[in-house]
Amino acid sequence: MRSTTALPTRRWDGSPTRPHHRPRALRVAADSPSRLLCAAQLACCRDCGNHIDWYTRTNQQAISLHPHELAASAVPAPSRWHVSSGIAHPAHDGTPWCRVPHTTLCPTRPATEPLTPQLAELRRHLALRTRHLLDTGAFTPHPTEPAPDPLTTPCQPARPVVQLLYCRYLAPRPLGDIQCVAQTRLRHRCTHPILTPGAPTGAWTLMSATPSHGQLTLPASEMAVYDLGQLPYTEQLRWRTQRCPLHAAASQAADLALAEWEVFDPLLHHSYMHPRLPTAIRHRGRSK
Repeated sequence: MRSTTALPTRRWDGSPTRPHHRPRALRVAADSPSRLLCAAQLACCRDCGNHIDWYTRTNQQAISLHPHELAASAVPAPSRWHVSSGIAHPAHDGTPWCRVPHTTLCPTRPATEPLTPQLAELRRHLALRTRHLLDTGAFTPHPTEPAPDPLTTPCQPARPVVQLLYCRYLAPRPLGDIQCVAQTRLRHRCTHPILTPGAPTGAWTLMSATPSHGQLTLPASEMAVYDLGQLPYTEQLRWRTQRCPLHAAASQAADLALAEWEVFDPLLHHSYMHPRLPTAIRHRGRSK
């Protein structure tokens, strides 16, 4: 008879012994409709502070969904969403569960439609958590950014309006601060801006601010827009996908974040409309 000795389950210091597994790098399939390495981008709502999941829709726009699935019977049909292959679809997939947009549950937004008792209770729970975050100082809605010094800084809008691919978008921050969303070889987010000195640039111009489709006329007839419509299609697509010139050429590089463009609505974003071009430096307290 030969005795066998089992491998110890713990080391000499008491830590458990685990087999060594080589970590695998995440990759994006060639036929994937999304370039994101993760199906959802975790974040917090800037209005209420609760957790949300950012997903890409079929039209390449982003949508914030509640992090947890809910029973489909407790959600009205227009508010049911499902996720397939990392893409959010505005419909029910036939399963007993579905996802709900965060805008439906956000306690800082008015309810646009009657809520079921389950959704009303969840909305109340999120409101209590927002109050707790505010009381403890863990959350501040709409963080204020320091105003630039007009004596030394050009009058650049904090969130400019950009026109590309025949659409207008509201930028998340000044043009020079928009960061590439691609993954580097070290598996970090690229730190290069999309507005680089060697790449073609757009031009500031005044465009009509009057909305279409029979909407009300706005007080300002013209607004400053950073126009990229004269650039080649590939260059406009690079801006839309929010990539620097280096990663725009590397089509195999994955994305670590969603593009932060927001479709511009003149009625919702009227506070970001500027009637003059941001090309001159304003001097306070100086007379010509």
